[in-house]
Amino acid sequence: MNNLKKEHPTLMNNIRLIATDMDHTLLTEDGKLPPKIGDYIQRLHNVGVQFTIASGRPIYTLQRLFEKEKNELAYICDNGGAVYVHGKNVYKSLIPVADYHEMIRFTDKTVDGHPIVCGLDAAYIPKADARFLPFYKTFYANVIQVDDLSTVTTEANKFTIYFPKNNSQAQYDQVFAPRFADRYSVVVSDANWIDIMNPGVNKGQGMRQLGAKLGVHTDQMMAFGDTFNDAEMLQTVKYGYRVANANPGIYQYADYVTGSNDDYGVLQVLDQVLAAHA
Repeated sequence: MNNLKKEHPTLMNNIRLIATDMDHTLLTEDGKLPPKIGDYIQRLHNVGVQFTIASGRPIYTLQRLFEKEKNELAYICDNGGAVYVHGKNVYKSLIPVADYHEMIRFTDKTVDGHPIVCGLDAAYIPKADARFLPFYKTFYANVIQVDDLSTVTTEANKFTIYFPKNNSQAQYDQVFAPRFADRYSVVVSDANWIDIMNPGVNKGQGMRQLGAKLGVHTDQMMAFGDTFNDAEMLQTVKYGYRVANANPGIYQYADYVTGSNDDYGVLQVLDQVLAAHA
C-alpha cells in the first residue's frame, strides 16, 4: 500500500505532471494495462494534470498501446532520448552514426548479446536475429531487418543490447559500463536489456525537458518506476514512487512506495491525486 514519508496525500492538489514507467510498473506481469486506464487519463486531463508515459520503448510502440488517448498524453521515449507532447516531438538526442557503429562492432566482438539500433522510425536488427522478432515486437512495433547492421545510418537516439540469458546486470558491470559509461548514459533496463544513450540522457532529464515545455516545476511532478532506468526520474520529481515489486537496487531513489503492478499500485496513487484535486 501507499507509504508517504514526507507529505500528506491532501497536499497532492499541486500535482500537474505525472509520469509512469511501463514494464513491471504500469503494466501487469502478463503485459496488460490496468483496467480503465483511459478513464484515469481523461479524469487527470480534466483537472489539469498531464499524464505521461516514460519508457524505454519508442513513440511508435507507445502510441499503438494508447491509441484512444495518444493525443492527450505526453511521452518520454527511449529512456529520455525523445520527448513528445500531444503527438509533437519537442526534444530528441541523436547518437552520431559513427558512435553507434562503434557500439555495434564492440557488441559483436565482445559479448553474446544481440544489438539493436533504435531509430526514430523503427528498430533495426540483423537478419541473423530474426528468431527474436516475436519478442522484439512487444517493445518495437516497427522492426527493419538488414543484412549488416553496420550499414544503417538512420537517425537513432538509443542503442540497445538484448541478452537472452537474462544476465544484463553482469554484462553492465563487467563489460559495458567500463567501456562506455564515461562517454554515454548506460543503463540496465531489465534483466535482459542494456540501453545506451547520449551522455546526460535519462528519464529524469526527460522530465525536466517536459516540465520546461509545459511550465511545470519539479515540485509539481510525480513519477512511478521499478528499476535502474527509472532512478533519475524518481530523484527528479517531488513524489517519486517505487512499486512494491521494484528491484531492491532502486529503493534508495524513491521516497515513496505503492502497491505492486499486479495490484495496480499506480492507480492506487492516482486515486489519491484525483481526490486531492476534487
